[in-house]
Amino acid sequence: MANQGDTDELFDIRTALYTGNYQQCINEAQKIRVSPDIKTDRDVLMYRAYIAQKKYSVVLDEVTSSSPPALQAVKMFAEYLSSDRSKRDAILRDLDSKMSGNVDLSNSTFLLMAGSMFYHESNFDAVLRTLHQSESLECASLMVQTYVKIDRVDLAKKELKRMQETDEDSILTQLAQAWFNLAVGGERLQDAYFIFQEMADKHTSTPLLLNGMAASYMAQGKFDDAESVLQEALDKDSNNPETLVNMAVLSQHLGKAPEVSNRYLSQLKDSHRSHQFVIDLTTKENEFDRLVKNYAPTAMT
Repeated sequence: MANQGDTDELFDIRTALYTGNYQQCINEAQKIRVSPDIKTDRDVLMYRAYIAQKKYSVVLDEVTSSSPPALQAVKMFAEYLSSDRSKRDAILRDLDSKMSGNVDLSNSTFLLMAGSMFYHESNFDAVLRTLHQSESLECASLMVQTYVKIDRVDLAKKELKRMQETDEDSILTQLAQAWFNLAVGGERLQDAYFIFQEMADKHTSTPLLLNGMAASYMAQGKFDDAESVLQEALDKDSNNPETLVNMAVLSQHLGKAPEVSNRYLSQLKDSHRSHQFVIDLTTKENEFDRLVKNYAPTAMT
């Protein structure tokens, strides 16, 4: 991040990445000419946008063994996401080995990518152990998400306060505030909606922001409003996993025919097999099938 008072040459690129406008991030990164000392920062943002679009091969092909450590960390994350279970386990073992050694704490990108991998594994203790070593706002942001995920809203509040003291106006801080508000619920749900809406109005509406708006609507029981927002998100990206999850859940709240919800779930399973919602759902379905077999009446002979 730029020092206070300095002009952040990468502000627009960061904003595009953080708000989920990944193609805009890539486009701006390819156009902008930056000073040599922030070229790596620019490339990190651009390759992370490619990862968000699941274009892993771009990162794997272009980041080489001679690339800076920050880019090597991004490549590690791309390798992890693009691999099968056995290869992921090998990557994680290598990561554990690196974490047990002398970690370069100034390489916040490595800590963030490592934390993101642990988050994908639902290893939240490892996420927090990794990220607390950094003073990066992005690392703090992922810590807030993690605390919310494990229902430690009290600790999320402390981390959010630390972010606000560092940079209250940062988009990352505002997003963390919105996630915190969603977790707290009640009157804060409307505040969360306003944060997402203001970002969409100021920058551009993306599936990330629209899903945030829809989540706040659904938590308030405003299902018709949520449907309108999610339909806009589908129009922007018909295969976004978070939109599909929310549409599946919303369809049930709206009392639509079961096949409507099942349609979204089928698309989700087909395109996003490693998504945590799909993994959890498949586990529950298999468990249900097992119980049905156990309690099925025995055929009389």
